[in-house]
Amino acid sequence: MSAAQPKSDFSVRFWGVRGSTPCAGPEVQKYGGNTSCLEITCGTKRLIFDAGTGLRYLGNEMVKEGAQNTDIFLTHTHLDHVCGMPFFKPFYSADNTFRIYSGHSTFGCCTKDALENMMVAPLLPMDVNVFSAEIDFVDFPCGGNLTLADDIVIRTAQLNHPNGATGYRIEYGGRSICYITDTEHKAGELDQNILNLIQGTDIFIYDSTYTDEELTRIPSYGHSTWEEGVRLAEAAGVGCFVAFHHDPDHDDEFMDQVATDLEKTRPGSLVAREGMVLTP
Repeated sequence: MSAAQPKSDFSVRFWGVRGSTPCAGPEVQKYGGNTSCLEITCGTKRLIFDAGTGLRYLGNEMVKEGAQNTDIFLTHTHLDHVCGMPFFKPFYSADNTFRIYSGHSTFGCCTKDALENMMVAPLLPMDVNVFSAEIDFVDFPCGGNLTLADDIVIRTAQLNHPNGATGYRIEYGGRSICYITDTEHKAGELDQNILNLIQGTDIFIYDSTYTDEELTRIPSYGHSTWEEGVRLAEAAGVGCFVAFHHDPDHDDEFMDQVATDLEKTRPGSLVAREGMVLTP
């Protein structure tokens, strides 16, 4: 496992690690304030997971590379996970092709409708017709497998979140990365859907919005804790556990304490930071 920056044939880079709303200021500089966005590299292929405000920064890098043919996977379409799309520069080039996948459409909203409903006046001065790229929307039934190529398989599972959400397991070259965010756990009961999906994975990224102590006094709003992530990681025999989807009120000092407590509880675990790159 490596958190170094060099390119690998299979890696994940964190472009946005916050949940709920982006935040800025000197108190969040260490871990970052952009909302959910991951870039997973499988050989020569780039996969994007979630389209929060971190997507804008990834897009700025992508425009330097020329024409794009890229797959984007959404866990769900709550605003913090899609609000980067209007500001994603590659969508404005006719040279680019994108497929946007989502597995929660059975909850009454297809992905295309969600994006169109977000990009309307008076919320924004433009609608989706401003995009020049070819964009295909793929709404799939959550719980099955997606095969992008002979060597890339993506397994999915339903998560416990208002309006639905999808968990992903990306398998490539005999290794795997699991991305499980925006899910609420039941006290004393491990989520079997998640356990089945993450079994033996190399990297396990999990919704760690709160601490167990915080959940004794506030509603979860469909989120979980880093302690529950550790319990799942131990039960499923995963490699590296990564705490993700940080609450916007958790500043760097708070997150440093989480990192310390997490290392004591399960050595080798990490707290996600913007710009961090992990290779299984």
